[in-house]
Amino acid sequence: MTTKPIETLRGELPDRYLTPEDVAAMLAVPIETVYHWRKRRTGPPGFRVGRHVRYDPAAVRDWIDQQTARDAA
Repeated sequence: MTTKPIETLRGELPDRYLTPEDVAAMLAVPIETVYHWRKRRTGPPGFRVGRHVRYDPAAVRDWIDQQTARDAA
């Protein structure tokens, strides 16, 4: 039972983290809106990898679900 080192390191990580451009395209909003949300901490939580911002797809999905539930209430 040998496991590949990359599989051990990856664990439950997604195949690919999203860029701000990905999030803007997914939600059909301008990229400036995504940056504004990040600055105000009202959008999906992002994190920095060096000087680049990335988003976990699961965190973006959770944020969308929260927005949907809030709007439905």
